[in-house]
Amino acid sequence: MVKKLAFRNEVQGTILEVKVCEGYGTTIDVVLINGVLHKGDKIVFCGLQEPIDTKIQALLTPHPMKELRVKGAYQHHKEIKAAQGIKITAQGLQDAIAGTSLYVVGPNDDLEDVKKAAMEEMKSVTEAASEGMKSVMSKVDKTCEGVCMQASTWGSLEALLAFFMSSKMSILVRDISIGPVHKKDVVTASIMLDKKKEYAAILAFDVKVTPEAQELANKLGVKIFNADTIDHLYNQFEAYIKNIMEMKMREAAADAVSPCVLKISLIFRRKDPIILGIVVLEGMVKVGTPICFTRENEFIDVGRVASIKNNDKPVDVAKRGQEVSIKIERGNSEEMQKMCFRNFGVGDELVSHISRRSIDLLKAYYKDDMSRKDWNLVKGAEENF
Repeated sequence: MVKKLAFRNEVQGTILEVKVCEGYGTTIDVVLINGVLHKGDKIVFCGLQEPIDTKIQALLTPHPMKELRVKGAYQHHKEIKAAQGIKITAQGLQDAIAGTSLYVVGPNDDLEDVKKAAMEEMKSVTEAASEGMKSVMSKVDKTCEGVCMQASTWGSLEALLAFFMSSKMSILVRDISIGPVHKKDVVTASIMLDKKKEYAAILAFDVKVTPEAQELANKLGVKIFNADTIDHLYNQFEAYIKNIMEMKMREAAADAVSPCVLKISLIFRRKDPIILGIVVLEGMVKVGTPICFTRENEFIDVGRVASIKNNDKPVDVAKRGQEVSIKIERGNSEEMQKMCFRNFGVGDELVSHISRRSIDLLKAYYKDDMSRKDWNLVKGAEENF
């Protein structure tokens, strides 16, 4: 009958932590309470999806006067007797669950029976000790437009996810991993290059980046952010996203037309360039804003605002309630100029010509810069499409 490891030469141990250790790969730190472990022993432990069996490749302990968690060289052993803390290297440790028991398959034990015993423990652990891991996995959506994250332990990964998802950036995460950043992780992140380029990124917390992975990232255009504190990692990525957004806003400025309603108070010049005195009734008018008026539910383009003057001083923007003069350059056909000449006068209203692309750009990059009244104007324009 399979028993959970107790001293009478039966092993009793608990997995304390699953961590990537430089030079050893994924390892488990175990407190050995009873029994003796040998190099080559077949062990069974709870995994994220099912019990896992593997063979011990190395039994490690720190040098005297050092703790197990401290990085550095380790002593190798052929066997270790309880009670003490040890580090175990083996295949398939990445899915081990901290806080669960370590089982040893003895010469007279049936592997499947041992796995069943581990499975029983896994059912209870899944509802308790593994809540953190379930929480981590629930925050990952492999179908979304998001970044990739890597950390040294599950606990670190959970903390990283929680921090970023509660931040003002509210970043989506499409893939996670434990351990150093390898080429395969870069390939996974590169999927976003054709979807949302700024999210073709890996946020690496307290892990190494292999030279091969960095080289491939540079070649493909994948960004790798690496830091040993979450704050530093967040600041790096926040600055990167801010620069990307500023660049996109500059590129979109000409097409991201702000909504405005203008009332003509004076007409200084009707020929190209048109010079008008106007009052901004709603929204804001900027240099570069395309201006039009409506006749019989039809938009008639007047031209673009070339300059704005407030009390004879040039300004870039005029807001609601301000009375300014504007110069409009038309550059359209002679027939259209005649139409403009005939169809607007003092007291008439002009509006900014907002396209579907303008609305999409405003929503993407200028959402926080506009008031509720501005958005009502946009909504009114949107209904005309």
